[in-house]
Amino acid sequence: MTTLSEWVPSFDGDQTLGEAYAAMPGDDASVVPWYVRLLENPASPVALPGAIDLRGHDCVHITLGRGTTSADEAFVLGVTMGSTGRVAGWQRQLFTLAARHLYRGPWQLRESDVLLFDMAVEFAQHQEIQPLNAVRWDQLWDEPLQKIRSSLGIRESALLKFYEAERLMWPGGAASSRLPTVAYPDE
Repeated sequence: MTTLSEWVPSFDGDQTLGEAYAAMPGDDASVVPWYVRLLENPASPVALPGAIDLRGHDCVHITLGRGTTSADEAFVLGVTMGSTGRVAGWQRQLFTLAARHLYRGPWQLRESDVLLFDMAVEFAQHQEIQPLNAVRWDQLWDEPLQKIRSSLGIRESALLKFYEAERLMWPGGAASSRLPTVAYPDE
């Protein structure tokens, strides 16, 4: 059985969100530490832009084809925050400061993860991806991932080009070796 740390979602566009979610091993929400919930949970009074519930966060992982390494988390969080179109520089700095120095264990980001986070925020803003924290994921359960990506403004060709650049920047990275490499024609 695959553990959550080993899990990488398929980039198969024909697979439905529900099928992909069912194949994802999971941890109970209670394992998420208070400091992560403080900044990333929409129920928190000090949540940052892009705050999303755990199920929605998992759906973003699936939609973007990302596993759960610290680089994967940095990318998923960056795209989610960037997709809101309202993340200020100070909020990005606050998040990266907390993720580098307050977060512990698998939630802590390394310096290279912070760079990837910043790149992901910019990517989402330039791609004009719909606010991922506002998506009603439960309504997309039976939809194919390719259709979901398209409806959210996630161009697969641009995403795969980003992943190729990431592989070139961090060729030995755990996430880089597991990124999707399927070639899609430009949309």
